[in-house]
Amino acid sequence: MKLSIIDLKGKTTGEHEIKFEVIANGIGTQAVHDAVTAQRAALRPGTACTKTVGEVAGSNKKPWRQKGTGRARAGSLRSPLWRGGGVVFGPKPRDFTKKINVKTRKLAFRKALSERIKAGDILIVENLTVAARKTKEVVALLKGLNLDGTVTLVSESYDTDLLVASRNIPYVDLITADLLNTYDLLKNDKIVFSKGAFEKIEQRLTKE
Repeated sequence: MKLSIIDLKGKTTGEHEIKFEVIANGIGTQAVHDAVTAQRAALRPGTACTKTVGEVAGSNKKPWRQKGTGRARAGSLRSPLWRGGGVVFGPKPRDFTKKINVKTRKLAFRKALSERIKAGDILIVENLTVAARKTKEVVALLKGLNLDGTVTLVSESYDTDLLVASRNIPYVDLITADLLNTYDLLKNDKIVFSKGAFEKIEQRLTKE
C-alpha cells in the first residue's frame, strides 16, 4: 500500500510505500479499546481524599449527657452525622493505572494507524517546519493543506519553533513520533506526519 507525499501547499511530490502490514479485518479492535482505556485511566490523578472519623479535628468529649436532655444521644463531635465530622466511605488517594502488555499495545497502535490510513485521514508532508515562531505560520500551513477540524501534527523530533507557533491553536496538537500513542491517533480528525516522522513510526512497528 502506498501513501502520497505532499508539500506544504498540498501538491503531490512523490509516494511512500508502507513498510508495515496494514490490518484489513477486525483483528485488534479489542486491543485498541484496552489501550485507550489504559491511556485515559493513567491520566487520572487519583488525588481525591476525604477524612474519616479518626482523621478529622475535634474532641472526644461527649457533647452532652446521655439521658435527660430530650435530644438524641451523641458521643462525639466528629460523627459523620455532624457538620464537620468524618466522611463515610469517601474517596482516598489511589492509582488508576491499568496493566497492558507490550504486544497488545503494539497491536492497538498498528490497528489504529491502519484504520486512519484506510479512512484517508493520514497526510505525509516532505518537511513539517515553519519559517517563524508565529501562530499565523501554522494557520497558513493548515490552510495550504486544506485541513478543517482538529489536527494532530507529528514531527520527527522536538521543534521549538513549531511548538511555539502551534501551542495557541486549540484545535491543533503537536507531538513527536517517539511519543505518539494509540489515543493520539484517534482523538483528532486528521493526522499530519513529516516524512521522517512516519519512517520512525514504521521502524517502531517493524522492530521485533
